[in-house]
Amino acid sequence: MNILLINHYAGSTKHGMEYRPYLLGREWVKVGHNVTVVGSSESHVRTQAPEIQGRWTEEDIDGIRYVWIKTPSYTENGARRAINIFSFVGQLMLWHRRFVRTTQPDIVIASSTYPLDIVPARMIARRNRAKLIFEVHDLWPLSPIELGGMSPRHPFIRIMQWAENYAYCHADWVVSMLPTAAQHMQDHGMLPEKFVHIPNGIDVPEWEQADGLLPSHHDQILTDLKAQGRFLVAYAGAHGVANALDSVLDAAVLSSTNPITFVLVGQGPEKERLQSRAVQHDLTNVVFLPSVTRASIPSLLSRMDALLIGLQRQPLFRFGVSPNKLMDYMMAAKPVIFAIEAGNDPVQESGCGISIPAEKPHAILEAANTLAQMSSAEQQAMGELGRQYILANYDYRVLAQRFITLTTKG
Repeated sequence: MNILLINHYAGSTKHGMEYRPYLLGREWVKVGHNVTVVGSSESHVRTQAPEIQGRWTEEDIDGIRYVWIKTPSYTENGARRAINIFSFVGQLMLWHRRFVRTTQPDIVIASSTYPLDIVPARMIARRNRAKLIFEVHDLWPLSPIELGGMSPRHPFIRIMQWAENYAYCHADWVVSMLPTAAQHMQDHGMLPEKFVHIPNGIDVPEWEQADGLLPSHHDQILTDLKAQGRFLVAYAGAHGVANALDSVLDAAVLSSTNPITFVLVGQGPEKERLQSRAVQHDLTNVVFLPSVTRASIPSLLSRMDALLIGLQRQPLFRFGVSPNKLMDYMMAAKPVIFAIEAGNDPVQESGCGISIPAEKPHAILEAANTLAQMSSAEQQAMGELGRQYILANYDYRVLAQRFITLTTKG
């Protein structure tokens, strides 16, 4: 089968995020499918830009044919990003016959976060009588309205709203990473039977084979803390406003007499302010550590007693969440404190930890104390439930096969 996946922000192990097109594509290639991924030359989430020669550049990455379309540069949300989006979509429409000729797709997947790529995707699918899938990462234009404060009457938003409605009406299937978004989609024209939930996943072989050692600085600090009998509750990830790490510091203020240390690993725009606040309150039970490489994540998490993930309250989370760091946490087989209010709760579903309201310091402390009072065997059993849940539901080998099973129906 020939699969054409359009994702403006597609990445790879060579280029960085977004990894999903690469991880799905790699699994499809392994079982004999021909996979073409079409992406823009410019993306704000990649760490390494592709090398572009002319308007159209091809590259083979682990058997996946990547096609990079040259688009104007941009650095942040605003007019230049909108121009970049319209350039990418416009060129796909202009060259849609070329994509039909060079890929002969059986399946066309529109997966660019924003919904406007459904237009050229449908043009390509119709010309080759291919099945059309609309893959939803975030709900556009609801995300820029609720998170970015854009007016529903803004011309850009009106265009995206038209595209979202068009996609739900004309796609053969709607693959959603958001588990509880079906009603919203039906309200915008989707037939209920089109909805399929296929979440983000984890590259299990990569995780299990990772052999990165911890930096000596991290290793020494964690060794010293364990020697002092501290129960380590770790957060590993971006230090941004959305991550609600002030709640962790507030919990640390409340837990000054408990043998609990909160270990915050990572970088981000809020880190310096959080460190200053910890110094101001003399929080000796909070430790800040730099980021580690992806290969060192399993080693880092294995040294902790429990793992914490939190997010600010956001209305959009009613449609569900699928944070990548949560999958790492669960693969580490450690108890998880889930401080997110969302339409889904993998921690509760799997039984691998304790779910609490978002941004509640007292609840964080209570959950940490509960876990600290468990025996090692109880902690291990709880953590193992998370690992088994990931292997059954979030392994990209499993998700890729679910995609193929879907696309071979009918």
